[in-house]
Amino acid sequence: MQQNYIDSAKQQFEYYKSLGEKTFNQLEDQKLFWQYNESSNSIATIVKHLWGNMLSRWTDFFTSDGEKETRNRESEFDNDIATKNEMMQKWNDGWLCLFNALNEINETNFTNTIYIRNQGHTVSEAINRQLCHYAYHVGQIVFVGKMIKDEEWKSLSIPRGKSQTYNTEKFAQPKHHEHFTKEFLRKKDDEGKR
Repeated sequence: MQQNYIDSAKQQFEYYKSLGEKTFNQLEDQKLFWQYNESSNSIATIVKHLWGNMLSRWTDFFTSDGEKETRNRESEFDNDIATKNEMMQKWNDGWLCLFNALNEINETNFTNTIYIRNQGHTVSEAINRQLCHYAYHVGQIVFVGKMIKDEEWKSLSIPRGKSQTYNTEKFAQPKHHEHFTKEFLRKKDDEGKR
């Protein structure tokens, strides 16, 4: 049962990672640094915060507090990333740290207590906390991307006016068991091959 949960969590994280990347791919590089106003975060700044959080939470997941003493959370909101390559390096480093930690979870350590700022969490609580946090910020990335692209935005979900068509196609298929993100990630792979 716990392996099903871990596998499902990995798929959910992959889904949100993919949503972010599909947004990046729709934008010209300089737009990744656009801010709505001075108190708003650019996409690059949100990525920097996610990176800082991921490295802090997932490094030494079982052996140290998830809020590392070396983390400087306030500096994560400085809009000082200079290039898309720099942003993508942070994005990829953060996700790699997360997936490496998830791959270390097994039946012998699944019942361990995970601490974040001295507050104890079960492994599943620690994962759920971060899954929700990252979904929140990826949603911001997508929203900012949609604002920037305006009418040129390519929907990352069911496009407006296509709900009935989508449902008709889904209900025309036989009942089966598959994580809902598989279809989305397959489409991502297919687009990458074009």
